Amino acid sequence: MKYPVTVYGDPMLRKKANTIHKDHEGLTEILENMWETMYYSDGVGLAAPQVGLSIRLFVVDATSGADEEPDLIDFKKVFINPEIIETFGEEWVMNEGCLSLPEIREDVKRPDVVRIKYQDENFETHEEEFSGYAGRIIQHEYDHLDGKLFIDYLSPLRKRLLKSKLRNIASGKVQPHYRIKVPVKSL
Repeated sequence: MKYPVTVYGDPMLRKKANTIHKDHEGLTEILENMWETMYYSDGVGLAAPQVGLSIRLFVVDATSGADEEPDLIDFKKVFINPEIIETFGEEWVMNEGCLSLPEIREDVKRPDVVRIKYQDENFETHEEEFSGYAGRIIQHEYDHLDGKLFIDYLSPLRKRLLKSKLRNIASGKVQPHYRIKVPVKSL
């Protein structure tokens, strides 16, 4: 089942997500639905808060970057209860987009390498370093678990210039090819 993607303006995207446990109800189905939603939406990563679930979980498929980084040919991973241990290396700029911010792409500067501890779909613990495109996606998705969006890295001027686009997203005046969940307006 494809989930609707929660978009900018929904408080879910600004909350710190909760730790989950091996016996989390419906976890296998949640993962299947997240993969299906991500692929249908043409994403390379998807965090649970983006589909209305306040749990510390995201999925990443960086295989689209294999042309430039051959190590990514089979890079498809589940990250449960991740903890970034450190980021380091030269900061570099990449144009990022986000399924929760349809029609917005901006240049974002991030460190090249991320060291992260996480559990996979079998709740086996790993500690690994990722760099390049995979490291970028992981940092972006991890931010969602802490209530952060890539626009938070932009200058105040750049954010002001995006204000009308953000307002349009929050009010549902965008039409991506995937289903979205527009924030409920209070009366």
